Amino acid sequence: MNIQVNSQAGNLGDNTGASDSIASIDRQPLEGHRTALVLLMLAYALSMCDRMILSVLFPDIKAEFALSDTQLGLLGGISFALFYATMGLPIARLSDQYSRKRIIIVSLVIFSLMTAFCGLAVGFISLLLMRVGVGIGEAGVNPASHSIIADYFPPQRRALAMSILMLGGSVGMILGFVGGGVIAEHYGWRTAMVAVGVPGLLLALIMGKLLKEPAKSTFETQASEPPPPILTTATAMWQNPAMRHLMFGAIAAGLMSYGLTQWLPTFFMRAHDLSQSQTGMLIAGLFGISGAIGALVAGKVFDRVAVRGFQHGMWMLAIVPFFTMPFFIMGLLTDELSTAIVLFIIPGFAANYAMGPAFAMVQTLSPVNMRSVSSAILMLFINLIGMGLGPLLVGVLSDLLTPRYGEDALSIALACFTLVGLWGALHLWLCGRALAKQQAQTA
Repeated sequence: MNIQVNSQAGNLGDNTGASDSIASIDRQPLEGHRTALVLLMLAYALSMCDRMILSVLFPDIKAEFALSDTQLGLLGGISFALFYATMGLPIARLSDQYSRKRIIIVSLVIFSLMTAFCGLAVGFISLLLMRVGVGIGEAGVNPASHSIIADYFPPQRRALAMSILMLGGSVGMILGFVGGGVIAEHYGWRTAMVAVGVPGLLLALIMGKLLKEPAKSTFETQASEPPPPILTTATAMWQNPAMRHLMFGAIAAGLMSYGLTQWLPTFFMRAHDLSQSQTGMLIAGLFGISGAIGALVAGKVFDRVAVRGFQHGMWMLAIVPFFTMPFFIMGLLTDELSTAIVLFIIPGFAANYAMGPAFAMVQTLSPVNMRSVSSAILMLFINLIGMGLGPLLVGVLSDLLTPRYGEDALSIALACFTLVGLWGALHLWLCGRALAKQQAQTA
């Protein structure tokens, strides 16, 4: 059984220039992996909190600055995503050359300060510029974190480790929606922005003391080489069919996830007349806590299924949307809040199921000297298309449907947008088929 997996891992590596060590299958994570994983997860949580808090503040910001849904979509999407995605590439290349720890700490300080400064905005343009600053700051966190985790954990332990890192998304969602909603309700949206920005500065100090950066290429046999140009890495990713379909699947998942998540608070407030604090707690429970549990389960199951071949894990990911999407659409269109909550339970559990295994596969398929850049390239498209266009497209669709459907326009827009998940499922299935073909060639 292990020989089969090792052959597969080697073949995957050959397709991208990497070569996983056979012995790494049975090796344990490096000492200090738990501390590193917790610190990196907290950094991701704060970045997600700073990223997502804006959505629960949409009604207050819209009222104060007299904005349209399209403008709100710009604030929650392209203003952040454009610079977050494009700056991620050069910073990731630095991560493959220099200290990943220092890059993460500097990035943490920048996006925390920019989030706090959002509370000083005097209008749409100034808030837009501050969000650009948040995006630039956050660009350095995830690629370097992914690379560090790949050096702490062997290949067959990475999906669960990356899923634990992705828990930061759920934790950040809870902090942003609940904390941001409660603070905004009592002290205003500006105070809420400052309150969620400050903790990042404290975490930067803690990481400086406790985070240990492992040597690169811990679980691989290949010799360490200087990172190639970004275009070389991008070409290698595109030429691997499995990686290519993995990217398209992750992009579709990101497009749907960001488009829905940014607008769900506004949906609950408009459709069911909930307050900000009520909305924050509801979403935290339905999509934050249950989504965190679902992410852990998905990572654990993926690692176990991957013993038979990584393609089985990808096929597992591909079928999930077909079970969750009908419940989510019905929950959006029902008039009863209690019914909607029940219908959202299953989609909430699966809200974050795919990203951990997807990013783990990127690390496994990439050569050591391309890992950070490979993650950054994938994140470039996930965030530029997913975060950049997702909230904006939902906002535009909502504005277009408003003359006909009034207050129900947002619900219908979200229901239609959910169908993007079918596109993602197709590519995840094709990724699995490409992995199966590669495994058969080495059998």
